[in-house]
Amino acid sequence: MGKQNVSEQFVDILGRAGVKRLYGVVGDSLNPVVDAVRRHPGIEWIQVRHEETAAFAAGAEAQITGSLAACAGSCGPGNLHLINGLYDAHRSMAPVLALASHIPSGEIGLGFFQETHPELLFQECSHYNEMISNPQQMPRLLQTAIQHAIGRGGVSVVSMPGDVASQPAPEKSVEHALVTSRPTVRPGDEEIDKLCKMVDKAKRVTLFCGSGTAGAHAEVMEFAEKVKAPVGHALRGKEWIQYDNPFDVGMSGLLGYGAAYEATNECDLLILLGTDFPYNAFLPTDVKIVQVDVRPERLGRRSKLDLAVWGDVRETLRCLTPMVKPKSDRKFLDRMLKKHADALEGVVKAYTRKVEKHVPIHPEYVASVLDEIADEDAVFTVDTGMCNVWAARYLTPNGKRRVIGSFSHGSMANALPQAIGAQFTDRNRQVVSMSGDGGFSMLMGDFLTLVQYNLPVKVVLFNNSSLGMVELEMLVGGLPSFGTTNKNPDFAAVARACGAYGVRVEKPKQLESALRDAFKHKGPALVDVVTDPNALSIPPKISADMVTGFALSAGKIVLDGGVGRMLQMARSNLRNVPRP
Repeated sequence: MGKQNVSEQFVDILGRAGVKRLYGVVGDSLNPVVDAVRRHPGIEWIQVRHEETAAFAAGAEAQITGSLAACAGSCGPGNLHLINGLYDAHRSMAPVLALASHIPSGEIGLGFFQETHPELLFQECSHYNEMISNPQQMPRLLQTAIQHAIGRGGVSVVSMPGDVASQPAPEKSVEHALVTSRPTVRPGDEEIDKLCKMVDKAKRVTLFCGSGTAGAHAEVMEFAEKVKAPVGHALRGKEWIQYDNPFDVGMSGLLGYGAAYEATNECDLLILLGTDFPYNAFLPTDVKIVQVDVRPERLGRRSKLDLAVWGDVRETLRCLTPMVKPKSDRKFLDRMLKKHADALEGVVKAYTRKVEKHVPIHPEYVASVLDEIADEDAVFTVDTGMCNVWAARYLTPNGKRRVIGSFSHGSMANALPQAIGAQFTDRNRQVVSMSGDGGFSMLMGDFLTLVQYNLPVKVVLFNNSSLGMVELEMLVGGLPSFGTTNKNPDFAAVARACGAYGVRVEKPKQLESALRDAFKHKGPALVDVVTDPNALSIPPKISADMVTGFALSAGKIVLDGGVGRMLQMARSNLRNVPRP
């Protein structure tokens, strides 16, 4: 074996860390690394049309696999395009290594063509962000970056001038064993004892769960049964905690439904499990609150805590559950379950009343049919905005399905590029992009990536020719809608022109067969569904301060609408309530 250059060593180390693909767009300063990938047997170069797509795709792959994923951009504008997708990956705790190639090292600081300063640009969206300016920094700097991304959960950025990438790798460089998985974190005995005493003293306990409950479903259910606690969830906790949950009281927040808000505000002890729920207007101020999180910097930043517990949810509950005294009084739990079922009964008509005759098509109906016919282990990627509403209320989790979106960063145009990353992990698994027409058209060029690699992603396009969530925000703020209307093409015709399967649906009776036919198609497919832009029903009493953008709320109930199969689950849970 001949002597390696820095690029070859860089790619070899990525391979050792488990990276299977490098998403990006080729270009001058990046060419040595791309050539090293071309010759590496274990890593595939994935050519996208926009670097933002590369970062989103890598982030989605990391969320699906739990392993390190990687993306790259060439100097200046190339790597700058990565930044939005990297912000999303970082806030989603997805382990991603980003290579930001740089201008020639001798020109840095002299205003050279395409010069930027990536070590400054990526500072806020990374745990680690350093430049390889000398071959002697390899391989230690890259190994350190990888361990930051995996160990802390998030993004590491390595910038490297193209000329350095072509230089010989250092002789007898030290390559140590790489960290490829995260450990579990157990709280201290003192915190467990304090929490146990608080649970035993409380008469009404509620659990509110986020994405940190991933892998802890059984432990949460066991604990909820022992202390007779209703279990609510945030949007990112839905896929991990809602299924097979006899204690489910729905979701709180701007997209909330059911009795989650009441359960969190009417208890005397609220336990936040693995959630960084941002809408503190929905959290109580007059009950005791405990927060359990593996990231200590998140403890107490949303609400005043009576106890902060540093640990992952599964290990914390494994320690706590055997210690707490079992509770026999179900009055609070049963009352919340009834409130939940009653709340869902009251809104379900929103998508069932003459829906088969409604033109334009109710988007609720589209989401409901999609939920019914999608595979049991499908991966859904969800655009920010109204698609978040439909996913939150109509997709039924079962422990096998995944739902990925820009739930913390809130970016437009995330669904299609995330579907690319999800599909590359398994070509035989059904991946469905729930795209809005605004988000889809923003990064529509990467629909060509599906065609180029014959990725069988199914794009279900909710086409209401508007930025629906922004219109809602304007309406609530007392403003006339402005700048929110899209003049769209026939997206199905565009898909066919690209070489993919495309069908347009304008009548409800066409919908189910159109979706089934698209799902049967072996390659990429797009179903352009013309939906009603006025589908969302707004509560009659709503004040201007209830919604400010998508980040803050002083309100308690913002959106109203149907809830799909969740009503069936609520009814089932209610039937299981013991009768006196």
